[in-house]
Amino acid sequence: MNDSMTTRRWWSVCWTILLSLSLGACAVQALPPRAFTIAAQDTLAVLPLHNATEAAYADRRAQAILLSLLQQRGLKTTLYPQAPTDNPLQASVPPSTSEALQWARREGATWALTGTVTEWRYKSGVDGEPAVGLTLQLIDLRSGEVVWSATGARTGWGYQALAAVGQAQIEELLRGVQVRAAGTSEGPR
Repeated sequence: MNDSMTTRRWWSVCWTILLSLSLGACAVQALPPRAFTIAAQDTLAVLPLHNATEAAYADRRAQAILLSLLQQRGLKTTLYPQAPTDNPLQASVPPSTSEALQWARREGATWALTGTVTEWRYKSGVDGEPAVGLTLQLIDLRSGEVVWSATGARTGWGYQALAAVGQAQIEELLRGVQVRAAGTSEGPR
């Protein structure tokens, strides 16, 4: 009887560890150790994201979610203008980084946010899980330096929408950018 209890406990511990490892593998992030703070009165230019996927318009889908989440945090944003098109064969060539940064400075922005969509798809297979990968960089337009950067990837379950998994990943990455309300004292960035 005692050996039976020990065996059950051992299997219980093994299953708990296995479950923890399998669930932990669903999302991977690399975030800076400290959050970066932006004043709410500063303007943040959201520049085009680079689409490094095979999915048409993955960059614009991620950018739309990113813009909405930034605005929900109370940030004043401006979006780089891109010609709308429903045909991926007619898509315009994205601007170079230097062109986009010049536009942001002309718009009077203090910060610019850009990045790369590295994955935005449903995996092939029986379950067809959604998979998302992104990198984000925050640029100080006064100095031109990247002051904050984060990257992450996440997969969802077969029943989840790709946009929902993308939103969860973008929200996780944006935890590293804090908004300081207008009228509060300036703290460390």
